[in-house]
Amino acid sequence: MLNRRNFVWALTTLASCGYSRLSASELEPSLETLDESALLSDIHRRTFNYFWETTDNERGLTPDRWPTRTFSSIAAIGFAFNAYIIGVRAGYITREQAAQRTRNTLKFLYEAPQGPEATGTIGHKGFFYHFLDYETGLRYRQTELSTVDTSLLILGSIAAAEFFNQNNQIEAEIRSLVQAIYERIDWQFMLRRSGKIGMGWHPETGYIASEWRGFSEGSIVYLLAFASRTHPIAPAAWQRWTSTYNQTYGKNFGSLPHVGYFPLFVHQYPNVWYDFRDMQDTYMKRKGLDYFENSRRATLAQREYAIKNPNGYKDYGPDIWGMTACDGPADVELVLNRRRRFFRTYSARGQGSPYMFDDGTIAPTAAISSIVFTPELSIRAARAMLSKYGGDIYGRFGFHDSFNPTYVTNHPSTEGRQVPIAGWVSNDYLGIDQGPILSMIENYQHGTIWNLMKQSQIIKTGLLRAGFTQSGPRSDWLFGGS
Repeated sequence: MLNRRNFVWALTTLASCGYSRLSASELEPSLETLDESALLSDIHRRTFNYFWETTDNERGLTPDRWPTRTFSSIAAIGFAFNAYIIGVRAGYITREQAAQRTRNTLKFLYEAPQGPEATGTIGHKGFFYHFLDYETGLRYRQTELSTVDTSLLILGSIAAAEFFNQNNQIEAEIRSLVQAIYERIDWQFMLRRSGKIGMGWHPETGYIASEWRGFSEGSIVYLLAFASRTHPIAPAAWQRWTSTYNQTYGKNFGSLPHVGYFPLFVHQYPNVWYDFRDMQDTYMKRKGLDYFENSRRATLAQREYAIKNPNGYKDYGPDIWGMTACDGPADVELVLNRRRRFFRTYSARGQGSPYMFDDGTIAPTAAISSIVFTPELSIRAARAMLSKYGGDIYGRFGFHDSFNPTYVTNHPSTEGRQVPIAGWVSNDYLGIDQGPILSMIENYQHGTIWNLMKQSQIIKTGLLRAGFTQSGPRSDWLFGGS
């Protein structure tokens, strides 16, 4: 039976030779011997490597996905800032290496041109375009100026500013650049007549019609906008936003009441940086919850849905579960085992709202990035997926983005080759899905990102202006308790 050392050596050796996957039979014996710490350690290191090895050192353009080469994601760069911090804490890289990469990235982001032109810029009014071209580092095609992706970038940069606190030139420059990038964002530019923040803007057509309404990851946009010293929006926008929650509040598949939206990333992204335990805004106080508990319930609801499996998808159960926004097999309608099925490529997936969608596609990030909410269940899910599917879904940078055991008929993606045990499997790793895996494992084990953010005056100001109050001792960091 393989021990942990041989298991890691085998995966690393094959990866270096160009093989990104091992068969389930090759992985399974060693996985049975790994304890929780060793299992999480291997996932942690491989996922860190995604950010360190695929991001260029000079401009810091983290890829949206790999090995498919498309464009850089501004949100993935935010998660990369977290990764560099985590890499130092874990001893994967030196502080000097992390500081240099972080400084180079921030310097490029700050100095790249901004303006209202459709081409030749990285952003406008301090916001950044969703995707950046690898060759130029500027706007990719006609992608939108994105409030939420800019916010994910800013949160990662705030963590960097708090971590790199030493009195030397490069770390002082990091702190100065973070402040300059944050303070030039004109949040008022994205405030719509309704009093809510818009999702984005195109130089060709103007504002995107969609606004941040209903429970979502949009909370981070509002909280950062409230804290701005240069272009803030009034805290009343928080009440306008939370007033749109009611339509989604309720019980789903036997779960406890909670508010949410169907893919799990809407719960995970804010909780990567904000420790919401023991604090409540007006809305959550009326429900007797905090946002952390609310997300825990949403995670349990999704697992319960997988156990009940109302649509009869293959392999769903108590340990094989997890839906979020992820890659999917095809935009196609098929008849499988005399049952009509509708599949999608990249799409938001999940249960529990009028807009839910489920096509049997499982995203490992959904269960694993919920580790702070449901530790035992998330670890069981990681072990079960690795034990069942092995190298079909796990390779050089950890978990591939998604897989679909139901999608195994004679279709273009499997024709002419042996179908993996996992059925259809994404060939890519996605930065915005790898990021929560690494950050949430780190928060679960060490609280690293949470603890850094608790030192930030930007984070504290945003929460206080949104009207959060204390409901227990774990929020003493915000409210000045002993």
